[in-house]
Amino acid sequence: MINWVLVEANLSLPAEHEAKLIAAYHRLVAQPHPDGLLQTELLRGQDGHWRVQTLWRDRTSMEAMRASPMGSTAPRLFHDLDIESTFDIFDVVDEWITPQPEIP
Repeated sequence: MINWVLVEANLSLPAEHEAKLIAAYHRLVAQPHPDGLLQTELLRGQDGHWRVQTLWRDRTSMEAMRASPMGSTAPRLFHDLDIESTFDIFDVVDEWITPQPEIP
């Protein structure tokens, strides 16, 4: 049974703030990772739309991080950069991962 949780932060910002967002994301992921964090991605879309996705082992891990002092880091980061953001939380109900080819 899969218990993973995917959190998406959807962002909108002017092009002149992109470098600041990328640098802030790099600083954030350079910190020790919270227990249960499986993956995170910074995605650039079109017309100033960005997304930060984080995949968590389970809802308990994600909620523990959000309740910790680290949990306010990303929302504070977006606020400090004057970035409009919304958050969505999804339960992963199924998944398929491309198998890695064997390298001879």
